[in-house]
Amino acid sequence: MAFDDREHLIAFLRDGADSKLLFDMARRRRDEGHGRTVTFSRKVFIPVTNLCRDACGYCTFSKTPEEGGRYLSAQEALDIARAGESFGCTEALLTCGDHPESRWSEAERFLEGVGHQSTVSYVADLAGQILGRTSLFPHVNLGIISEPDVALLRPVSASMGLMLENISPRLMEPGMPHHLSPDKEPGRRVTTMENAGRLLVPFTTGILIGIGETPEEVIDSLRAISQLQSRFGNIQEVIVQNFRAKPDTSMRFSPEPEPGYFRRVVAAARLIMDVEMNLQVPPNLTDSFETLLAAGINDWGGVSPVTIDWVNPEAPWPHLDELSARTESAGFELKPRLPVYPRYLDPKWLDPMVFEKAIASVDAGGFVAEVPGLGLS
Repeated sequence: MAFDDREHLIAFLRDGADSKLLFDMARRRRDEGHGRTVTFSRKVFIPVTNLCRDACGYCTFSKTPEEGGRYLSAQEALDIARAGESFGCTEALLTCGDHPESRWSEAERFLEGVGHQSTVSYVADLAGQILGRTSLFPHVNLGIISEPDVALLRPVSASMGLMLENISPRLMEPGMPHHLSPDKEPGRRVTTMENAGRLLVPFTTGILIGIGETPEEVIDSLRAISQLQSRFGNIQEVIVQNFRAKPDTSMRFSPEPEPGYFRRVVAAARLIMDVEMNLQVPPNLTDSFETLLAAGINDWGGVSPVTIDWVNPEAPWPHLDELSARTESAGFELKPRLPVYPRYLDPKWLDPMVFEKAIASVDAGGFVAEVPGLGLS
């Protein structure tokens, strides 16, 4: 079977057709591309602003000004980065709501007060300070951004990211989770990824499982990401993330994806992507570490010893010593990486200042050397 046999993979998701065969293929493809190495990035999560113009049916990150939505000051962002530095972190994840200044006058006033016309410009300033004044590398996730925005952020970012979530516009229809979220329109999200591809930016994307999508839409979403990678080569990582129901959202009573189904989605992602693709499942959203390793993942994503997951604040990060022990007990070696993967540590993909700093921070294999006395805790 071709790895991209759409109908066969849909049947696999729907009823487990050929499960043993396809899981075995997924494991072999993971081993072919990555051997027995599983990676993670020690990070801090810097929520630059939780103001947003969208209203997704499952999101608790976004806040109105009345609910406490605001911007971090530059000093607050640097303080978080420096706290991470003291714990050996190498990634500063800078996250914002989508274009808050287009909806909230409070956002416009803040940006004017700090001498910026846009959230993107402000984040570029913060990323430059973090890159130049700490040992961390910015990974920037700002939602929908234009090609000039990508160009502004590239010199101060090791990598960027935007979840596709799903390629189907059906999820924007009334009653669906993206109905009140113009920035979740799939075509606009693909355009952002194309912008990053044209400018040679290492990029993280992925899909969200359990928000009302069908198996057909899951496979089509993964195929869309694979096609982007074929065109541009800059997709360094694909996240397969499971929906978690949260209080105070319109989807608080929606069922979370069944573990067996989610595991099949992970295997399908491994089958569709090229063998070198890095495939991640967030470890704070599951306790099925071993079964997901068996489904074909090779990365646990960003894990923080300092900050919470501001997108999933109810889900604490696992202790890295536990994650390491369980990964190793399954037959793998856990290694820390930068937010940019070893494959992309090249002047083609990184601005000169980022490249020089990155090369000085890794070993011969492109991984981060453990800090003596720090360990994985």
